[in-house]
Amino acid sequence: MLSEYGPTNQEKRMYLNQRQSLPLSVKTIMSKRRIREWYEQQNGRVYVGFSGGKDSTVLLNLVRSMFPDVPAVFSDTGLEWPELREFVKTIDNVIWLKPKKTFKQVIEEYGYPVISKEQSQFIYEYKHTKSEKLANYRIHGNASGGGKISKRWISLLDAPFACSHLCCYHLKKKPFYDYEKESGRVGFIGVLAEESRLREQSFIKYGCNSFTSTRQTSRPMIFWRERDVFGYILRHRLRYVKKIYGNIVLRHGAFTSTKETRTGCLFCMYGVHMEQSPNKFQRMRITHPHLWDYCINKLNLKQVLDYINVPYI
Repeated sequence: MLSEYGPTNQEKRMYLNQRQSLPLSVKTIMSKRRIREWYEQQNGRVYVGFSGGKDSTVLLNLVRSMFPDVPAVFSDTGLEWPELREFVKTIDNVIWLKPKKTFKQVIEEYGYPVISKEQSQFIYEYKHTKSEKLANYRIHGNASGGGKISKRWISLLDAPFACSHLCCYHLKKKPFYDYEKESGRVGFIGVLAEESRLREQSFIKYGCNSFTSTRQTSRPMIFWRERDVFGYILRHRLRYVKKIYGNIVLRHGAFTSTKETRTGCLFCMYGVHMEQSPNKFQRMRITHPHLWDYCINKLNLKQVLDYINVPYI
């Protein structure tokens, strides 16, 4: 039973867990309901944020199975796997955006994306804020210990390089913000709550279709799990970038891939410290040696990876 004054965060988290445990067939029906709701609410002025990765490939299929003329929008950041970029070229009705800054410019101006978006933001804010209150908060956190720089990464405050969370904003979010302002369209975004604590918290706060947040966005697959995405691709025989993901197989009762399971930005270091060897950079050295050399040596990611004790050879 929900509380008298509406669902608590704990109840919303239980709701999310219940949704995540549903079979794929039911999730598909529920996602299509969210898509129709959003499409009708926005009078068809919508688009699909498309990266060429597995999540946005499934999302685009879901949306266009109902509304075939919805455009896909791709931000050509320069950080995509080359194979994904080529795959995007094969899809009809894709609008290509070009960020105003390059990854190199962002890291030189603001700092490197390292550890996590949350931790790099806390570090950046501590070093740049003029508010003593915020600086203190980033060191000591709130009553439950949240909102602060982790003890494990407090040493990054003295690192010989800067840390920042602003790469995603300049290369991904801002191009879409500008597109929305110019076109009057609002987006469908293919993100999953299980991918990060921040995305789970966002679902708890806004749900699937966010009509009340500063930026209105629909995330009709947010309660899916990664295994659902692979299962949908297999079940519906969707084209995907097999060279990157490999084959889709059933392992321990769940669908997964034999190569990469998540793509994301090639040079991003978020979460790499938690990967088992061979990590993403070690794999890149074998599969894409020229890109590996560029990011490790030309962009000097090696100084960051050395500092946090992550191997890349």
